[in-house]
Amino acid sequence: MRYSVKHRSTFGYAGKVALSHHHMHLRPRDTPWQRVQDYQLSAEPSPVLLQERKDFFGNWAADMTLQEPHRQLVVKASSLVEVTAPGKRNPKEAPPWERVAAQLRAARGAELVDAQQFVFGSPHVLLGEEVLALAQEALPPGRPLLEGLIALTSQIYRDFTYKGGVTDIYTPVTEVIRKKQGVCQDFAHLQIACLRSLGLAARYVSGYLLTHPPEGQPRRIGADASHAWVSVWCPPFGWVDADPTNDLLVADEHVTLAWGRDYGDVSPITGFMVGGGSHQVSVGVDVLPLR
Repeated sequence: MRYSVKHRSTFGYAGKVALSHHHMHLRPRDTPWQRVQDYQLSAEPSPVLLQERKDFFGNWAADMTLQEPHRQLVVKASSLVEVTAPGKRNPKEAPPWERVAAQLRAARGAELVDAQQFVFGSPHVLLGEEVLALAQEALPPGRPLLEGLIALTSQIYRDFTYKGGVTDIYTPVTEVIRKKQGVCQDFAHLQIACLRSLGLAARYVSGYLLTHPPEGQPRRIGADASHAWVSVWCPPFGWVDADPTNDLLVADEHVTLAWGRDYGDVSPITGFMVGGGSHQVSVGVDVLPLR
């Protein structure tokens, strides 16, 4: 499936910003299942510096500096991406999750060493007894890892309600468990915490999701959204992506931007500014399938 992806972030400031610097993850990455055919990034006002590089995790990252006084900043990213769905995977062909955790502890070979960095807690993914108890419900001893991943994905979807405004990016997973509410970032962090509490490798994936309008209604421009999900190292299949917000294994309707330990590694736009006072942010995303 080929997609045209357009992302627009608008920052409005109460006062003039004299100087700002921003770090961005807005360029999709090439993967075994995704190929980026075109990409453009721009900003208004024009930056004095705009450069791209690969970060520690192999994601494309852009750094931008603005020195022109401004009360509004508009960042636009346009991509043309081809996404391929993975082949069918039999959940029972995966080894028991304990065997995978033992392989990760031993970490023999480059692939395992790379995966091992996603086993430990991180700033937004704190481990503890509450997440361990939740994980053990879906992954009892001896259960094949992929089968358990599917069960945990469904468990979070079933037991937690999607609701904006009740959490922010700093909300710990323990509070998400108590509230039983949150958004895609919360559910991704929660599922990652559950898997890592068992010694499994799970990484946070940021990107976009194609949304479908109600039957008989046209697609609304800008109706799609930034999204987050989970990727788990699951031999013999390699990395398997799961979306707890929508209760599914990722196929060809998700566009991958970047991955890391948690949201902090792959925030779409972050940075600092001099001046400006309070500010408001609006984000519009359009994921358009191409024939």
